[in-house]
Amino acid sequence: MDLREAALPAVASTRVTIDMAKSGSTKPRADLVIAGATKVLTCVPLTGDLVGQRTGVSVAIAGERIVAVGSATEVAEQVDVTSAEVIDVSGKIVAPGFVDCHTHLVFGGSRAQEYAARMTMSAAEVKAIGIPSGIIATMEMTRAETADMLTESAAQRLRRMLRAGTTTAESKSGYGLSLAEEIKQLKVNRRLHAIQPVDVVSTFLGAHDFPPDVPRKRYVETVIHEMIPQVAEEGLAEFCDVYCDDGYYTVEESRRILEAGFGVGLKSKIHVDAYSNINGAAMAAELGVVSADHLNYTERASMQKLAQAGVVGVVMPALDLAVRHARPFDARAMLAEGMTLALATDLCPACWVESMQLVMQLACRLYQFSPAEALYASTAGGARALGLEADRGSLEAGKLADIQIWDLTLEDVIYRIGSNAVEMVIKRGKVVYC
Repeated sequence: MDLREAALPAVASTRVTIDMAKSGSTKPRADLVIAGATKVLTCVPLTGDLVGQRTGVSVAIAGERIVAVGSATEVAEQVDVTSAEVIDVSGKIVAPGFVDCHTHLVFGGSRAQEYAARMTMSAAEVKAIGIPSGIIATMEMTRAETADMLTESAAQRLRRMLRAGTTTAESKSGYGLSLAEEIKQLKVNRRLHAIQPVDVVSTFLGAHDFPPDVPRKRYVETVIHEMIPQVAEEGLAEFCDVYCDDGYYTVEESRRILEAGFGVGLKSKIHVDAYSNINGAAMAAELGVVSADHLNYTERASMQKLAQAGVVGVVMPALDLAVRHARPFDARAMLAEGMTLALATDLCPACWVESMQLVMQLACRLYQFSPAEALYASTAGGARALGLEADRGSLEAGKLADIQIWDLTLEDVIYRIGSNAVEMVIKRGKVVYC
């Protein structure tokens, strides 16, 4: 069965005639109108209101895109709504779909045994008793699975993410660590994008770790001279990423890898300052990467440089919780230095979290985000972290109709830890979950 078709349930709606458009109007013709919401959280900032809360407004959609947001009168002035299907969302909250801008969506197997052992043991103790752990353990499990197997398991994760409001997800490779296996993961990304509703943005992360059977220097050269050119030639990724940290890729290695990506048209991201500070953030600011992710050990001076360079900081509270991080990231300092922040799940074998609502809850309770800051970072911020702010992340005319409808207020979404407020998801103008 086509997974995209399987994700399209029937939805009750009302087809009405609204006598507001004249015959022969040249205005765009709406296919769908969302009306009656208690609030529409546009995530278009207004003075003193980061998420642009509006009442008494409807959202009109033509094809895949929003064509108007406003009162019934304002919408009728801009759009022909005479034959539009109307979805009455009285008593509900309307918000943009979540943009989950940092995931390791495609992987084989599970590290549940390692995770459970780490509740009471150190990493060294887990290794000593022979439990497979870390990136290399996942590499072996991912290599052992076919592309079909990886597609099916990742599609299941995407279905659950969609039901929790995610309409765009970035997906990294990085568990192949060889040319053939990295290409396999990236081709799974492409297949996932085609067969289900969530847009999948593909990132090449061959520089995630070092395979145990290849000398370090040789592997770096393979990433630069073999993997990156083939990824670009086949159009398999939008971004090139690298894990710049002590024990992983040095600043100079990371610079070479990102510059190689630039050379073939790949935009750049970087894992940086997750477990140490080796001055990778300053290098990332100098290169002007799209986003710098993790940032646990980032110093104020580097935060300033990232802000000045317009680099989005991607922070992941669920990952800090999952690994019981010794140094949680300092979101308030980043915001004080003028950085734009995005929230993400970091869905991966070490942090199996699929709900951006849970991420928002953790961000507010543990990192002093306000509810509005958390929603903005999960929508507009996430879109900026993927370079997609021109067409998603907020509800305004011209952008994709990627919309979620809640049966709870924003405050209740934060308050009801672990709950799912989503009643309906609209993706590119179509109801894909209800």
